[in-house]
Amino acid sequence: MRIVPFLLSGVTTAALVVAMIIPWGPLPPLGKFLSPQQGFWQNAEPADQSLSLDLDFPQLREKVAVHFDERLVPHVFAQNEEDLYFVQGYLHARFRLWQMELQTHAAAGRLTEILGAGEDSAILRNDRGMRRLGMVHAAKRSLELMESDPTIKTVLDAYTAGVNAYIDRLQYTALPLEYRLLNYMPEPWTNLKCALFLKYMSYDLAGRDNDLEQTNIKSVFSKAEYLQLFPAQPDSLYPIVPGGTAFTGSVKATAPLNIDSLYFQWKDSVNVAAASKPDAHNGSNNWVVSGSRTQSGRPILCNDPHLGLNLPSLWYEMQLHTPDHNVYGVSFPGAPMIVIGFNDRIAWGVTNSSRDVKDYYTIRFRDGQQQEYWFNNEWKKAELKVETYRIKDYTEFRDTVPYTVFGPVLYDRSFAGSGRPSVDQPLAVRWKAHDPSNELRTFYQLNRAGGYGDYLDAIRHFSCPGQNFIFADKSDTIAIWQQGEYPAKWKYQGDFIMPGTDSSFMWPAWIPQAENPHAMQPQRGFLASANQLPADSSYPYYLGGDYDLYRGYAIDQALRHAQSVTPEDMQQLQTSNNNVLAEMLLPLLLHHIMAGNLNAEEKKYLDLISNWNRRNDAGEKGPAIFKVWLDKLQGDVWGDEFADVPAPYRLPEIYTLVEGLLRDSAYPFIDNKQTPHRETLGEVATSSFRKAIPVLAKADQQGQLEWGKYKNAGIRHLLRLAPLSRFGLITGGGPNIINAIDQFHGPSWRMVVHLSDKTEAYGIYPGGQSGNPGSRYYDSFVDDWAAGRYHPLLVMEQDDDSNKQVKYTMRFHK
Repeated sequence: MRIVPFLLSGVTTAALVVAMIIPWGPLPPLGKFLSPQQGFWQNAEPADQSLSLDLDFPQLREKVAVHFDERLVPHVFAQNEEDLYFVQGYLHARFRLWQMELQTHAAAGRLTEILGAGEDSAILRNDRGMRRLGMVHAAKRSLELMESDPTIKTVLDAYTAGVNAYIDRLQYTALPLEYRLLNYMPEPWTNLKCALFLKYMSYDLAGRDNDLEQTNIKSVFSKAEYLQLFPAQPDSLYPIVPGGTAFTGSVKATAPLNIDSLYFQWKDSVNVAAASKPDAHNGSNNWVVSGSRTQSGRPILCNDPHLGLNLPSLWYEMQLHTPDHNVYGVSFPGAPMIVIGFNDRIAWGVTNSSRDVKDYYTIRFRDGQQQEYWFNNEWKKAELKVETYRIKDYTEFRDTVPYTVFGPVLYDRSFAGSGRPSVDQPLAVRWKAHDPSNELRTFYQLNRAGGYGDYLDAIRHFSCPGQNFIFADKSDTIAIWQQGEYPAKWKYQGDFIMPGTDSSFMWPAWIPQAENPHAMQPQRGFLASANQLPADSSYPYYLGGDYDLYRGYAIDQALRHAQSVTPEDMQQLQTSNNNVLAEMLLPLLLHHIMAGNLNAEEKKYLDLISNWNRRNDAGEKGPAIFKVWLDKLQGDVWGDEFADVPAPYRLPEIYTLVEGLLRDSAYPFIDNKQTPHRETLGEVATSSFRKAIPVLAKADQQGQLEWGKYKNAGIRHLLRLAPLSRFGLITGGGPNIINAIDQFHGPSWRMVVHLSDKTEAYGIYPGGQSGNPGSRYYDSFVDDWAAGRYHPLLVMEQDDDSNKQVKYTMRFHK
């Protein structure tokens, strides 16, 4: 009978062995994951671990030294460009490899390969949305152009070789934690992955549109009503280019003759919604103050791009030095060069232009095969591309996407986006990012620019996403250009879905680069942009798009009164929590609210907001009361008007409501059409305030009414894994505030550069230089960032590891 326990023991042991070597659902093989020698324990870096190394690579031509300072910022000293970008690629991979690969998988619609199809196939839908948008198609076209530029091809080849040099020598014990968790291995890097990453930034910054939502709104409202709800320009606008600037418009865009019947009067709605959409708050601030307004007499340039806040961070800080140039700033792990920064002679920064360069066209196919479509009075063959999706559980999904003269068919009977049934009317998308472009040429030249002429020549290569490039040099020249390749549209072209049966609604021409909005050496001594409209109504081209108002207003107001400015003043402005929206609207609401009708609890919160200082500081309760009140007010004002609008749709911009109320307290949209009574502003302000009270009282009882607690800011890991994220950050700011920290979104890099004889610069981003959660450098900047503190930026002048701020040195040899 001893054979029985022997067999039971053997079977149990075998089962345990099998259980430890195969994955169970979302779990990785536990044997390998938990192994003391190879498992995730190896990702925990000892506090005293040295990063100093000597490395040999046959691809190098000469020696390269990399000095890491106390914040783990690398200062790379190379003797030639190929070695420089080889080492940049190596360092990106050494510290951010998993992040680099995840981002390019997302851009290429390949997340299902590592994450599976997701609940209710959400990840598969997201992947289909990216491929049907033409992301890979666009990246390949741009790469072809970039590789036709010998300099950029050399840079890309060197960068890719550096990434692969790290991957080739990567031991399993050093594998980033996320690969272990998801149970897969990195694949070789390619130049196409760099192009995919750049297209992903185009998607994030120029991939958002409201055409579908606005088409549904138009299906209910008259043209006159629509223009009241969505005016082309707000009254309170401070445009990027100072008022009074003379513009040239050499291209005339003429609307089709049948525009009223086929476009404005077309009342069909559309039942599709994007599977994913870039954050509506993606934007930035930048400004530059000339020496006439600074204490030193030298210009100061500032920039803070507002994007989703993730760990690992979007940015990687570094200095790149060769005998021919010396540049410092932040780079994108996944692409070579410095994107935002400064060199020995100039500084530059960017904000998003927010122009609309993505439009939809209805397509009339001959039949359900979608092989031919009607265009210019004939049936035209569609190019059919079969997309194959590998799903993590080893299944496959295939999707056929027709390409038309406009671009790929994003929506049709097989795909209607997020949680929607099939759509009868196929929609093709025309997106500027589909066109070949060479944005890396811009950064290559900016990294080496010596003055305004170099800057202007560099930005001419930048096509999409359109950006406001701000500039200063040490001769006290300041400038800003809204740079991109923009279609010269007729008024309202592309605000709604357009007919696609002929060429009459296609983009007619391009705006000449010299006629993009720009300004240089303004008399007022400063320039600024914060995603507001670039120019006033005298600009001869239709701007379209989706714009902020209040951050630009606040920056303009602050700089108009600024004198003897210092870098410290600019840091304070960059982290300013002043709420301009509240300053404009709150006095009107407090004047009209019927305080006598409120009960004791309601009066308590009215007293709090009445005495609020209009600053979104973390310890104030007023910002939370104002936000909830404003949300309820918008719901009360617009709810009846939009009750019949089919989803998806959007509400008017907040400034439309604010300016409507400021112009006329009897603003006609205040009235609720669904009641026989004609409501007044006082009644609506009072009722919306009362509706806010339960939300506010609950937060107050929980001790969460102070703005920092109510907002509950955090920085999420890219996989949304709570233990690898930072939550509960107490910060001020918010949307519409210069300090634009929202819950999971905000200033992703703050930079202040004083172009004195020896450049003085400060910066910080919400993350850390290492992508390894087991490293002390993973989130080492977060607390200082949340507190509004800056790091002085060390710019090393020579290859010198005896510098007291150098902590480690990596030496690269051939």
